[in-house]
Amino acid sequence: MAHPPGRSLDRRQFLRMTGAATGAALLPASIQKALAIPAHQRSGTIRDVEHVVILMQENRSFDHYFGTLPGVRGFGDRFTVPQASGKPIWHQRDLGGRDILPFHLDAAIGNAQRVDGTPHGWRDAYHAWNDGRYGHWPVYKRAQSMGYYTAAELPFQFALANAFTVCDAYHAAIHSSTHPNRLMLFTGTNDPQGLGGGPIIDNRNDDLGPSADGLRWTTYPERLQAAGVSWKVYQDMADNFTDNPLEGFATFRAAHERDPESPLVTRGLSSTLSNNTLDGLRDDVLAGRLPQVSYIVAPAAYSEHPGPSSPVQGGWYAQAVLEALTADPDVWSKTVLLLTFDENDGFFDHLPPPCPHSIGADGQAAGASTLDDRLDRHHGDSPLDRNWPYGPGPRVPMTVISPWSRGGWVCSETYDHTSIIRFLEARFGVMEPNISPRRRAICGDLTRCFNFATPNDGALPTLPTLARADADARRREQEQLPPIAAPRGRDGRLPVQARGIRPSRALPYEMAADATVSPRGVRLDFLNTGTAAAVFHVYDRVHLRDLPRRYTVEAGMALADIWRPLLTDLGAYDLWLLGPNGFHRHYSGQLGVLDRISANEAAAAAAPAPEVRVRHDAATGDLLVTLINNGRADCRFVLTTEAYGEAAPRPVTVSGGRTETLRLTLRESGRWYDYRVKIDGGRTAGTPFVRRFAGRVENGEASISDPAMGFVG
Repeated sequence: MAHPPGRSLDRRQFLRMTGAATGAALLPASIQKALAIPAHQRSGTIRDVEHVVILMQENRSFDHYFGTLPGVRGFGDRFTVPQASGKPIWHQRDLGGRDILPFHLDAAIGNAQRVDGTPHGWRDAYHAWNDGRYGHWPVYKRAQSMGYYTAAELPFQFALANAFTVCDAYHAAIHSSTHPNRLMLFTGTNDPQGLGGGPIIDNRNDDLGPSADGLRWTTYPERLQAAGVSWKVYQDMADNFTDNPLEGFATFRAAHERDPESPLVTRGLSSTLSNNTLDGLRDDVLAGRLPQVSYIVAPAAYSEHPGPSSPVQGGWYAQAVLEALTADPDVWSKTVLLLTFDENDGFFDHLPPPCPHSIGADGQAAGASTLDDRLDRHHGDSPLDRNWPYGPGPRVPMTVISPWSRGGWVCSETYDHTSIIRFLEARFGVMEPNISPRRRAICGDLTRCFNFATPNDGALPTLPTLARADADARRREQEQLPPIAAPRGRDGRLPVQARGIRPSRALPYEMAADATVSPRGVRLDFLNTGTAAAVFHVYDRVHLRDLPRRYTVEAGMALADIWRPLLTDLGAYDLWLLGPNGFHRHYSGQLGVLDRISANEAAAAAAPAPEVRVRHDAATGDLLVTLINNGRADCRFVLTTEAYGEAAPRPVTVSGGRTETLRLTLRESGRWYDYRVKIDGGRTAGTPFVRRFAGRVENGEASISDPAMGFVG
């Protein structure tokens, strides 16, 4: 999978390897047209963007849609949440204790396009997430939550992802339903302090009602209005599936009641045309009236929500939006289209979201943070959900479509719905104070998804065409087929993600996590020398039923914590750490049991205390591995490559009291690494000393997606 020795990867190689530069005839005509229009390049910065269009669809998770897409963190992810059952994360148990694995919603054999939705409220979503253990999806979300699609069912969605940029770390904003998530898109908050009618954790106040009952905090469209930035909601007010959250605000309701000519009404609460918002969008494009910021709310039948809609109808609607925006090539050359989903319904996703740390029933924190996270926790009246973190929630699809994001890229920076507001802030300078400090720190502003400096380089692919009548007919055909039953127990098979890589945007992460073992426990130090906050998830594999611990470390900061094995563990420890973009550390071993029990520090100091320190060298893209021998006798470390090469084990003997640093060059793997260190001749009884470290070194330059993705190991 890696490129030949001695050569660096360039854009043309990226395109060849991903298939983006070939097979143009496979792409729909609408995508081909969009790709063929060059970006309007005046300054080579975000200032060249004149229009941002936001299309938020309904209720699909990332794995549910894109788990099989090559080059993203999907079903081929090798570093996943460990389960108490000892089985991979893909094995989810139902109430009967039977395993349900992700299963293909195959349109050739059943009603894949018409799969039923699942519960997707605040409490069932929280329990499926299970404080980050992620093991209760069929219990709280039903068996169909494990269903997924492939390109055969989602031809347009896959074509968009392969032609433009897909984000594989974009999350819903909150563990709940549509309205709270759309409030985060339109306002940056759900009012956690309850100052304006919140906190909102369900779908109340999601349509027009009396202004006296409306929500009372400022929306982002109001801030745009005050700043003189043009905006509009494209919708059919008679059929918007209550997906326009502005209807719930007192200011908009009052304007609707008393001042129908108010811009809050004409831009936010009216229909462009009687029953066809897409015609109104196209008319505005052709007339030069497209606002600087546009929100599009689909009618129910094209919202992609299970029940009233289907993926094929949502694909047609996205195509129709793209056709409207490209009706005038000059307008499209200055436009960004952001296509995402409000929440995951109840469909499974495997990647743990970067939530604040959990707080146990005893009031003890399972982790720590360098940031104030009080605005990211629920403080409602019920003791059942007090201190539950709002989110971010599970991943949802996000495709960034524009002349500046062509080429089949993946961007793996952490995002959620507030990232869209952050992008608008970056472009138009209108700030949103509602976004909490923690979200602002951990979620990026989407700017890394774009190449504003040289957007028109490279070959261009194209997309398939889907007629509306054909999409509707496909839905009707699927309704006649039987439901696809979830395989249970031994009937299930592990999902397969297609192998392949795609060009990958540079990321802001520069992290380290060090273990230090003493007779009293294992101390972990989390360091963040990058430019964005990072969340470290730590699972104690000796006690997987305990709360996982999470550590939020802002840029330039550090945190530390200690694990103290129980007496019954006999000194064994086994810690599994996950971080952004495949960052992984594994620490296992055994403490000196007698020394720990007797607290004999002198004896402990005399015992060998090997350790491994790993650092990224951003200047060179290399990996620095320091082998530390604090004992008196020689220690023989053995370094093994776990992926990205077939190198033989490398033994390194370090004298007592000395260290040795290895510089590992990663150019052949796109700066990805995965190594394991053991001690030769070490403890054979009990848990052996193991240090595993994997991830990607960031040096400010683009790279490739994980070359080992798709290889289950």
